[in-house]
Amino acid sequence: MTTEEALTIFRDTGALLEGHFLLRSGLHSRQFFQCALALQQMPIVERLGKALADKVRPLGATTVIAPAMGGLVIGQEVARQLGLRFIFVEKEEGKLVLRRGFKISQGEKILVVEDVVTKGGRAQEAIDIVRANSGNVVGLAMIVDRSNGTVDLGVPTVSLISLKVEAFEPDKLPEDLQKIPATKPGSK
Repeated sequence: MTTEEALTIFRDTGALLEGHFLLRSGLHSRQFFQCALALQQMPIVERLGKALADKVRPLGATTVIAPAMGGLVIGQEVARQLGLRFIFVEKEEGKLVLRRGFKISQGEKILVVEDVVTKGGRAQEAIDIVRANSGNVVGLAMIVDRSNGTVDLGVPTVSLISLKVEAFEPDKLPEDLQKIPATKPGSK
């Protein structure tokens, strides 16, 4: 799948939003990838999951882990496409933790899957959890890399869409964004 094919999916499903958005990272942006809108259609989930699975197959993962909520749907589909075990980390008191009886074996080869990465905070949390449990992170896969490849978490990284989407610190907003109230579509 090409970047343009993936972007077309986001445009056609209304999942690429324009406006003034407050991102989880604390940055502000004119664009927001609302993956949930695209991932509500199972044929699209299957297509995007297959495209990511094809890219990461050579990494040799035995398990896929995803941060909840955003990474759940695509992480599970990538695991299904690869025929692997799927687990997830979720928030507890504001930080991601491994719960629900999920265990990671020493040296287990784990692929982290996320929907969108801007600065990589949640992906880094998942990587840290895998390592703290003696797992081996073989890579990070995401649908959208908003950093255009500048986020480096020290593991092989693949994405379907890699763009440098403008993002601004709260105290450095351009004039046009200062005039528009910021929304947080990821938390609606």
